[in-house]
Amino acid sequence: MQQYSIQLPLTQEDVLKLRAGDSVLLSGELYTARDAAHKRLVELAEQNKELPFDILNQTIYYVGPAPAPKGHAVGSAGPTTSYRMDAYTPKLLELGLKGMIGKGKRNDAVIEAMKKHKAVYFGATGGAAALISKGIEKAEVIAYPDLGAEAIHRFTVKNFPVIVLIDSLGNNLYETGPEQYREI
Repeated sequence: MQQYSIQLPLTQEDVLKLRAGDSVLLSGELYTARDAAHKRLVELAEQNKELPFDILNQTIYYVGPAPAPKGHAVGSAGPTTSYRMDAYTPKLLELGLKGMIGKGKRNDAVIEAMKKHKAVYFGATGGAAALISKGIEKAEVIAYPDLGAEAIHRFTVKNFPVIVLIDSLGNNLYETGPEQYREI
């Protein structure tokens, strides 16, 4: 397992070198979206309409950040369970999405789409929302303000800590991790 610092947006080279279990510090811009926003994005794509941001090579963090306390970009910003986005994810990967950040397992269709379109699924630590938010330097709503905390935000992050849960080859830490511990 390797440790990397990566500047966003992701490059194909970045995605291809990452392996399940690698630790990564992300810096740059990423976007937030949960299931209601994903549904709207896919509906736009299916109607051949422009998305509210250029999804090519981008990373989406599955989060609905809490309101920002004074002096902070956001409040608590822990990951939400990723399977809620699984119905929409293959289409977004087809459109060029390269990274996702969340928690929990992904279904087979998502993993196959990740392999086909060369994307990576990162995990952020659930239960560490206040700590995670310290890596977020700036946050602005860019689409769907009617969704409240679940609106699409653009975050500027610095040394945002994640772990590769599923890499572009389909290696899955949820499968390989327990195996490694059984061998000890």
